[in-house]
Amino acid sequence: MDTLENIKQQIAENNILLYMKGSPKLPSCGFSSQASQALMNCGEPFAYVDILLNPEIRAELPKYANWPTFPQLWVDGELIGGCDIILEMFQQGELQTVIKESAAKNKPAGEEQA
Repeated sequence: MDTLENIKQQIAENNILLYMKGSPKLPSCGFSSQASQALMNCGEPFAYVDILLNPEIRAELPKYANWPTFPQLWVDGELIGGCDIILEMFQQGELQTVIKESAAKNKPAGEEQA
């Protein structure tokens, strides 16, 4: 599978996906740290890809997304944006809404919220 197909598959298979440097528990840059903290504070599980371990994704994703920097947050197949947008949305309460709505509509059958 080529890199572009891999990226498309990751985005399709993960309704909440953060491309970042490092991991949420051990971020390798301040922007990735802030973005993953905001996402964790939304209280829903999310997937991530460490672009430092995936240099081919690091090279290809900015072209595919038409977004030059990392982190990149994708929700339901749509690019939300980078650190500044994530933090601004979080501070305004928008990120929590987007994340909760995505998590709710993507829960497996039988796992309805109480």
